[in-house]
Amino acid sequence: MRYLMTFSYDGTNYNGYQKQVNKNTVQDNLEEVLSKINNSKVNITATGRTDAQVHANNQKAHFDLNISIEPDKLKKALNNLINKDIYIKDIKIVDDSFHARFDITSKEYIYKINVGEFNVFDRNYIYQYNKPLNIELMQKAVNLLIGTHDFKSFTKANKEDKDCVRTLIKAEINNTNNIITISLTGTGFLRYMVRNIVGLLIEVSENKIKIEEVLNILNSCDRRNAGITASPVGLYLNEVNY
Repeated sequence: MRYLMTFSYDGTNYNGYQKQVNKNTVQDNLEEVLSKINNSKVNITATGRTDAQVHANNQKAHFDLNISIEPDKLKKALNNLINKDIYIKDIKIVDDSFHARFDITSKEYIYKINVGEFNVFDRNYIYQYNKPLNIELMQKAVNLLIGTHDFKSFTKANKEDKDCVRTLIKAEINNTNNIITISLTGTGFLRYMVRNIVGLLIEVSENKIKIEEVLNILNSCDRRNAGITASPVGLYLNEVNY
């Protein structure tokens, strides 16, 4: 039987979502608990991976069990056994053909920046920039990235054989009580894409990159032109839509 799980996690103490040899990851912890419940190995397939120190409000993953168990009971069992920095929010039964990654229509990531005084308690959850940013200028810059483009300038590295065409559907920037939230919704995202876009926007605000250069950077398909990569702290996978 195939299940779809919605879950949140605090990525502070993890080496990312995806399992790695001799590393503590979210996927490893979930699969270990599910395998105990199932009495045999369970592999889960998520919407995508998040990097070390990146959080999720609504990550989703599908998995198959050999046993039949009601979703509410399964949710309760998982939350009783899993580490407390991971929380299962919802589980439902889906068709065996459902795929958590390939059936996605859009994803939303958010990035939080503190432009006020340093906050020691939020330092793992909100990037502590601690000085003003020009939101109007940043919004103008990110608006130029909306649409379907080759985002090779905003991924980890330049690879000639990699398909980097993605569609950025919506981009919004808001400031509430000195916490800037950058929201990016798209059909899919490349590795480091959100952090690299945020890094570009910060450098635009700092006048290190001019608005007139943004489209040239995008069209160059060269990561070296796009500026800094923002810290993983402050980044959340916020919503996944099917």
